[in-house]
Amino acid sequence: MGKKREDREKGSRSHPDQDTSLDGDFISPIHSWGDFTAANLLAVLKNSRYTQFILALTVLGLFLRLYHLDFNSLWLDEASTLTVSKTTFLEIWQTSLSGEFHPPLYHWITHLMLTFGQSEFILRIVPAILGTLTIPVFYFIGKELRDRNTGIISAALLTVSYFGIFYSQEARAYSMVLFVFSLVILFYLRALRTNALSEWVLFGFFSAVAIWTHYYTLIGIGVIYLHAIITLQDKLRQNMREAKNPLIGLGVLAVLGLPLLVVVIQRYFALTSSPPTYGVLGPILLQETLVRFSGGYSSFSWLVAVVYLIVMALGFILLFSEDRNKTLFCGMLLVLPLVISVILSSKMTINPRYLIYLLPIYFSVIALAYPLLYKLIPNRNLVYGVGLAVLLINAPLLTGYYSSYVKEDWRGFAGIVESKTQNGDMVVVAPGYMLQPFTYYYSNVTDKTIESGGYTATDLDSVYKTKGNSTMYLVVTGDISAANPQGDALAWMNEHTKIIDQHTGIYLLVAA
Repeated sequence: MGKKREDREKGSRSHPDQDTSLDGDFISPIHSWGDFTAANLLAVLKNSRYTQFILALTVLGLFLRLYHLDFNSLWLDEASTLTVSKTTFLEIWQTSLSGEFHPPLYHWITHLMLTFGQSEFILRIVPAILGTLTIPVFYFIGKELRDRNTGIISAALLTVSYFGIFYSQEARAYSMVLFVFSLVILFYLRALRTNALSEWVLFGFFSAVAIWTHYYTLIGIGVIYLHAIITLQDKLRQNMREAKNPLIGLGVLAVLGLPLLVVVIQRYFALTSSPPTYGVLGPILLQETLVRFSGGYSSFSWLVAVVYLIVMALGFILLFSEDRNKTLFCGMLLVLPLVISVILSSKMTINPRYLIYLLPIYFSVIALAYPLLYKLIPNRNLVYGVGLAVLLINAPLLTGYYSSYVKEDWRGFAGIVESKTQNGDMVVVAPGYMLQPFTYYYSNVTDKTIESGGYTATDLDSVYKTKGNSTMYLVVTGDISAANPQGDALAWMNEHTKIIDQHTGIYLLVAA
């Protein structure tokens, strides 16, 4: 009798969600690839509440990521994506060696998508789809960290995440970074549990893909390998054969990532050759990152961030009581990249979006507080209530997101310029690289104006001296301070121009 009780207790510990399972006595018939039959899939869809829940979240996530996908106009970085992606595969690679800090993979994918057009919708559809596919990956990460309830809550947090939706609707690589790095985390956790060669190979493969997507993931991958060394060192001392599969995974990463090693080093020294003129600098980066992870840019985001941090602390306490190695993993992967980023911010531009790959751990640890809540309200349907609470907390943030412009509205501003200019007028965009989003919406062929870009007082003055009887308009954004830190361009504008209109942070000036 005692033996049976002991076995039951061991079984309970190996299945943390046994008492709180939404599926009751239903056991999935799918345990391997060979089990994927039509009958088994139908049984799972019909009987598994978790499968139904995650499908509902994924459908909701897809709707939220496709809704208003082309509402905001392209901003500078998205227009830059279009500029680079319109070139050939080889030219994209050459650009990544010099002018563009990001690796070429995302631009290659966008290059292929341009076959279908160059609209905002086409440019953003890949990030939207990848952002949606990340939702079930979050579920499996939470399941690996503890149980299916953790996975469901983590997936729910991502589904309605302002931060996640924002970058799923932006024509940049960040949604892809989140998707790929989530797979890195998932296969690493599975590899630690099973030590299966296939899991280590997939971990190495997706680690390489992550680096080809964004160089900044190197920090996260380095932290994971550091954790692997700490975790596996005792086993390796006892039996070196245990190192074979992890080393093969590392070999896959090395072979696939080697072409980028020299590029990363070159780009690092190029970016740190002078102090950053924009971005988030110093310890404030910690605060900004956590607030944006929690809800975006509104004042309500601060309240959400505080709630999330408190709940995350409870999640860490619960995880520490059950599995100290997973606690170490989550702590290392959350803390070390943030600390390294604060240090690097004094030498190069750092933005919270570079750390988007930390979101799977951030949301999973928050979800890990669920068992503590279950002790207060011991009802297995409580997970539905938590999912509803997550939706209600994020609803005000999403309402604001969908009801107003969250980026510079170059589409609307181009209409303002068209209404004021006449044939032969000069339109100077400062800083000059803002010509990319501006000319996406404004055509001087139709308007018959003369367009140019400028960065310094010398650039502006040279155009001013040739304007003759024409009117000289200046299109200016706050980026001029970063592009011209000396300030002579702004000084020239203060002396020679006046503001006649402004729209979403873009100013239209006219020269006297």
